[in-house]
Amino acid sequence: MVRLGKALMKEVGSGISKTLSEILVCPLSKQPLRYCEATNSLVSDAIGVAYPVKNGIPCLVPTDGKILDSDEGSNSDGAAGSSARK
Repeated sequence: MVRLGKALMKEVGSGISKTLSEILVCPLSKQPLRYCEATNSLVSDAIGVAYPVKNGIPCLVPTDGKILDSDEGSNSDGAAGSSARK
């Protein structure tokens, strides 16, 4: 258990560890999250919400999430912008 904690804490300065990002899911949609280096946040593409990462610790409380504009979410694969209504 201690070894796992040390492995996860190794990359705290660089945002979030790959191991941790593979385990975490969105607390609302239960879908995988992707790490965005530009905003230092974990993004749920399923619902368009970004959760901040503070000092290497993901803040996955739903009230901490920020709803993304259609421009911000579309930079991954363009799918988020397709739901825009006229």
